[in-house]
Amino acid sequence: MNVLRTLTSNYIINVGVVAWFLAQVLKTLFTFLLTKKLDLERMVGAGGMPSSHSALTASIAIAMARKLGFASPEFGLSIAFAAVVMYDAMGVRRAAGEQAKVLNKLIFSIPFLSFFNQEDKEIIEEVVDTAPGLSDSDADPVKAETAEPFIDKELKEFLGHTPMEVLGGCLLGILVAIFMPVI
Repeated sequence: MNVLRTLTSNYIINVGVVAWFLAQVLKTLFTFLLTKKLDLERMVGAGGMPSSHSALTASIAIAMARKLGFASPEFGLSIAFAAVVMYDAMGVRRAAGEQAKVLNKLIFSIPFLSFFNQEDKEIIEEVVDTAPGLSDSDADPVKAETAEPFIDKELKEFLGHTPMEVLGGCLLGILVAIFMPVI
């Protein structure tokens, strides 16, 4: 009980948790309004509007400024951390999500190996036959024709954010930190 009281008495942690939670609730609500389906995965999932990562880091940065001052090293560190998280959400994680969409389409909408013509299949079989360390069973044409896709579940496509989703999360985080009283 003492640990819980200690954790909940930390203004910085409280602001971050409230901003993250509100972003996740809003994301779930917006998804429901758009799809007319309640998708509870949105309560914990990445991607979507608003960015919970941006809300969390922006709220912590503003909370640091309010508690310790804009000139504090902690505020400088939290701003740098927030900038890296937001940049990553719009860049690397968004690109990974876009790649997952393409891979899911390739893997699940095109029958495996059907995009190879007969000549390509013969070349592949010849390479397999002559490759060191591969047995004859690896080059079995019947096995190649009936092969299953190499993954059986779709890759997650909601990973990153558009600039508007990041901005929405950032503004939400700033508002939470401004309206929560400093303790």
